[in-house]
Amino acid sequence: MASSRAFTMTGGDVAYSYAKNSTIQRDVVDAGKELIKEEILEKFDLKSLGFDTPSIVVKIADLGCSVGPNTFFAMQNIIEAVELKFLQAKSQNLSALEFQAFFNDHYENDFNILFKTLPPSRKYFAAGVPGSFHGRLFPKSSLHLAHMSYALHFLSKVPKAVVDRNKSNVLNSSEEEVVEAYSTQFKNDMECFLNARAEELVSGGLMLILAGAAPDGISVSDTMAGVYNDVMGSCLKDLVKMGVLGEEKVNSFNVPMYPATVTELDSVFRRNTNFSIEKMEKFAQPMKTPLTPEGYALAVRAGSDGLIRNHFGDEFAEQIFNHFNAKVEPNFSKFLEVMRNNLNLFIVLKRI
Repeated sequence: MASSRAFTMTGGDVAYSYAKNSTIQRDVVDAGKELIKEEILEKFDLKSLGFDTPSIVVKIADLGCSVGPNTFFAMQNIIEAVELKFLQAKSQNLSALEFQAFFNDHYENDFNILFKTLPPSRKYFAAGVPGSFHGRLFPKSSLHLAHMSYALHFLSKVPKAVVDRNKSNVLNSSEEEVVEAYSTQFKNDMECFLNARAEELVSGGLMLILAGAAPDGISVSDTMAGVYNDVMGSCLKDLVKMGVLGEEKVNSFNVPMYPATVTELDSVFRRNTNFSIEKMEKFAQPMKTPLTPEGYALAVRAGSDGLIRNHFGDEFAEQIFNHFNAKVEPNFSKFLEVMRNNLNLFIVLKRI
C-alpha cells in the first residue's frame, strides 16, 4: 500500500505540534475508557487465548499512534482493563503477566518525540512499528489486542479518479463523482485493513476502534471534513487570485481522508468474514475542553501542516495557514455545529 506524509501529524515542539493540540482526540480516548474496560472484561477470553502458561505476555498494538500523549493514555486504559481481567481470573499468576506495546504510524512520524515522552512508570515494553496500517505490520497470529482512535478516516491515497480530474477536491467536496470515488477508495482500504489485521490477530483477539462517523443522510459538505474543505478551499482560491499560488498547483491538491457514514462503516465490517462484530455503539462528541477559534486553528494545522508543506512547499505554509486562521473566527459557529453533530462510534471486532 502507498504511504503518504498526509497521514503524519506535526511532531516536534512547535506551537502547532500534535502533542500540544490534540485535546479533542484526548476527550474521545477518555470517553472510550469505560467502554473498553467493559468489553475486555466480557470478551477477552483468557483460556481460549492461551493464557494458561507460566509465562504470560499480552501483545497490544496502537495503530496510527502519532506522537503522544494520547496513545499513552489509550495504552494505559487497555492495560488496566487487562490487569483487572486477570485479577478476576484468580487462577492466573499476576506476577507472571507482562505487556508488549507496539506503537504504529507512518515512517515520517516523529518517533523520536514519541519515545522521548514515554511515561517513565509504564507497565509495558515499548516498540515502534513504522508503516501504513492499511497493510501488514506484524507476524501472523502475533497480536492479542489492536487499538485505533480517530485514524480510520485516513485513506491510503487520494483516489486515482479524483487525481485524474485535475480539479481540487477541497474545492469540490460535494460533487457526486468525487464523493463516490472517495467512498470506493475507503471501502477498498478498509478491506485491506481488515484482512491485514485478520492475519496478525490471534483467534479470539480483539480490535478496539474509536472512530468519527458522519450521520446517515447528510451531505459531505456538512461534515467536519467538509467544513474544513470549504474553508481551506476558499483560502486557496483567494491565494490564486492574489498571485501567491498557481491555479494548477491548487487543482492538484486533494485531501486523502473520507468521512464515512455509520451505514458505510457497518457495511464494511459485516462484509468481512474474518471478524464478528461484538459491539458497534454510538456516543456523542465529548466536549470537555472548551474550544476557541485559535485552538481550532492550531488543531487543524497540527493535522495538516505536513500535507500542505508536502504539496505546496515550506515557503507557502505560513501564508496559507495565516489566511486560514483569519477565516476561522467568522466560520467558527459552523465548526462548532458540525462538531456537535458529529457521531463517534465504539467498535469491537473479534477475530474468528
